[in-house]
Formats: sequence, C-alpha cells, structure tokens
Amino acid sequence: MIAINLLYIFGVQQVFAQGVNNFWLGGYANWSGTPHGGVNLNFLSGSLDKSYIIREIDFYRCNTNISDNVGERLISSNGSFLGNAMGDTLMNGTGLSPSFYTELYPEGLHINQAVLVLPQPGGASTYLLFHSTIDDGPNSAASFLYATTINMEGDGGLGEVVIKNEVVIEDALNPGKITAVRHANGRDWWVFCRRTNSNIFQHLLVTPEGVTVDGTQAIGIFRPADAGQVCFSPDGTKFAYYWGVQDLEVFDFDRCTGLFSNPVFIPIDDTNGGGGVAFSPNSRFLYVPSVADVYQFDTEAADIEASMVIVATWDGFYSPSEPFATAFSIAQLAPDGKIYIGTGNSTFHLHVIHNPDQPGLACNLEQHGVELDRWYSNSLPNHPNYHLGPIDGSVCDSLGINVGVVPPLHRRGEGGEVGVRAHPNPSTGQFTISYAANSEVGSLEVIDAAGRVVLQERIPQWSTIHNFDISDQEHGAYTATIRWGVTKLSTYLTVLR
Repeated sequence: MIAINLLYIFGVQQVFAQGVNNFWLGGYANWSGTPHGGVNLNFLSGSLDKSYIIREIDFYRCNTNISDNVGERLISSNGSFLGNAMGDTLMNGTGLSPSFYTELYPEGLHINQAVLVLPQPGGASTYLLFHSTIDDGPNSAASFLYATTINMEGDGGLGEVVIKNEVVIEDALNPGKITAVRHANGRDWWVFCRRTNSNIFQHLLVTPEGVTVDGTQAIGIFRPADAGQVCFSPDGTKFAYYWGVQDLEVFDFDRCTGLFSNPVFIPIDDTNGGGGVAFSPNSRFLYVPSVADVYQFDTEAADIEASMVIVATWDGFYSPSEPFATAFSIAQLAPDGKIYIGTGNSTFHLHVIHNPDQPGLACNLEQHGVELDRWYSNSLPNHPNYHLGPIDGSVCDSLGINVGVVPPLHRRGEGGEVGVRAHPNPSTGQFTISYAANSEVGSLEVIDAAGRVVLQERIPQWSTIHNFDISDQEHGAYTATIRWGVTKLSTYLTVLR
C-alpha cells in the first residue's frame, strides 16, 4: 500500500513529512521530441533538482499532485485525467470533468487551479480530487464542482478511482481557483470556490465522514467569471484573491468557522489581465505577479495598500526568443521556502524569489533565475499547506492532533536525532538537511569538534529542506542543530576531503 502516513491513534499525531508537496510535474508530452517532454522539479534534496523524461502527459495551468511523506510521487492530474506513481494513467482515471471544454483540451486544461488533491481525513489510503472545468462557454463559467475519490490500495498499490465526477456543488461558478486550508482541529479541510457574477464564496467541509456543503458567504467585491489565482497564507489566517482586471482582495480567515472577514480591496494601477498571488513563509508578505510587474504587500501594515513595493519589472528577456516573453504569472511557495513564478508563456525559464520573508527588494527576486531544458507552460502545482496543524488552545483544538510539528527529542538513531537527517553524509562540505515542517522561524547552527560555531543560517517557516555549505572548513566531524523556540534537533556531519 502506498499512502501518506497520516496516523490518528487516540492522541498526538507526529508526522515527519519531507515529502507530500516536494515533487512538481510540468512540461509537455514528448510528441515531437526535444525540446518537448516532461519536466520534473523535485525539492527533496534541498535544491531544486531538475530532470527531464519522456512522457505522454501534458501539463498546462491546471496541475496538482501529491507524494507520500518520503517524497515518492503518488497522484497527479492535469484536469483531464489522473496519473499514477509510474506516470501512467491511474486506473479508471480518465474522463474527468466532462464538458465541451475538456474535450477541446484532452491534453490538459488551461485553467488556473481547476484541480486539487487532498488526503481524506482519517483515511491513510484514500484521497479526494476536487475539480471543475468550463461548462458554460458563452459566460466562461463552470456549472459543477466535482469530487473524485481515489483508493491507493487499488491496482497493486498504484491507486484506483472508485468514485468519479461526483457533483458536490451545482451552481454558476468562476472557473478554477479551487483552494483549501486545514480546519483548526488539525484534521479536516475547508475547500472553497466562488460563484460567478457575485461576491459569494461556496465552502465545503471535508471530514472522515465525507464531503459536505457547509454553506455560502457573501463578502468582498462583485466579480464576474475571471482568471488569476487565489491563495491562503501558510498559517491559514489570511486569504488573497487576485485577477488583474479587478485587482486584489485580502481577507482574514477563521479556521474554526470557515468564514472570511475584514475584506481589504486594493486597486492596482496597471492594465494587466492575468497574474497570480503567493504568500511568504512567515505569512506576512503577499506577492502579486501581474504580467509586467511583481508587487509586494505587507499584510501586517496598518494600510496594506500603501505598503506596496514593486520588487520587479519585466527586464525584456525572451525565452528562447521573441515573442516568448518571460512575463510574471501564477506563483507557488515551494518546500525550500522560496516562491517560484511562471512566465505567462511557454518558455525555458521560471522566476524565483529567494528570500520572500524579507521586505522590499531584500526579497531578492531573480528574473528567469531557473533555466530549464524543455518548454514549460505555467504548470506550477496547486498545493495547499499540507503541513498545517491545529490552532493550539482554540475551541476547535479538540482531537489531540499535532500535524507537521517537529517531534520531540527522545532517542538517537543512525545519523542523529529522530526528525532530522543530513545527506549526503559524509560529503565534501555541501549538505542538505531534512526535517518536518514547523510554523515558527528556525535557526541552523553548525559546530565543529572544538565547539566553535562555523555556520549560522535562518530556517523559513513551513520549509522541510535546507541546503548549506561548509566546504571552506577542515575535514572532520561537525554537529548541525536546528532550533525552533525551545525545540532542538541535532544530527552529525562528516566532512571528507
């Protein structure tokens, strides 16, 4: 059986999840040879490891996937069908979201966030895919939000669709922009989409008993069918909705009730019709890639609109040549604590924000900083924060669950304390350290055998991997320690020359 290790046994849950969201699939089918072909982006090693494979699956703007807790791919979808761990079609995984539009794009839908995969609460072998398409062509709207159920025990552990295209909402919906956030109890999920030509959000509650429509909420501005992107902050307290034509909204969010509050509408003085949103790991800074510019907002400022800083303006770069401009489009926070931004076109590059927790230009946005060897078309995955736990001490924190929090020290094993490991080890001095996600900023300290501190670095919230380099040090034994408040995890390193 291949499954995420979500263990709920009469008390505290401890998950050492370096995987889950580490593996990103993109690129095109290899129908015409190189430079077409599959692009795999894997963060498990601590670096952005790029690989290129031959596959018959295209990924466009519609993209989601999930791995097990050690980083092995389980499920992927481009909105038209589901793939398994081998890259083949998941058993009974074709025919998603039937409509004229899906028939037009059997190679993958061109809709932002039109598909999202979640682990079924309390069920280690069951996953739920939420998905939609365009059903009403004249109004560019969806008529249904579907749920498809996957049992990972099927097909010899590769998974099987057991319920497909189950209608959970029938309404006039904005296409795509399906998103989710963990309930304050640390187990269940809130799932959201939006009614078109309205200011109404539809919200679902996903529990071990199944999916229920929890109601609607009218809040914020009136929006027609639109594009753009939506995003919850990693800590689940804020929500952003952006489409260039109708600009930006920022809301507070209550993970207990599933309700938004305190809407802030921010007009942005440009004429761009696309773009995306992503929050920094510390949940403070909001980034809005808007075709020609990238804006940063401080959501903790008294006046969020006035806090805007332009952190990048398109530098005129084409990839590989005109007219394939490397503009700014949808964005996604990655397991390495960086934010990656699509270019809005099929190109050979991605943009990257190296230090998104820093204000202004200190965030270090590197335009076209990730070079690829294949065409890549904005296929950043739709990932919620799978590591988010309960709100400790809240009225909803009643299940004794502790999701994604670093386990306490209790024994030493091969390579160091439980909950942290370094690889490769030994090495010449370049290491990757892996650990469970934590809601606090952490710090890394490396000490040599004489007790001298040779390295100190910051560990972003919600990251699960971090690269560091002590190749300027002598060969020998070192200790690497990560601290989050009073929690401390250590592992041994060996530098060989």
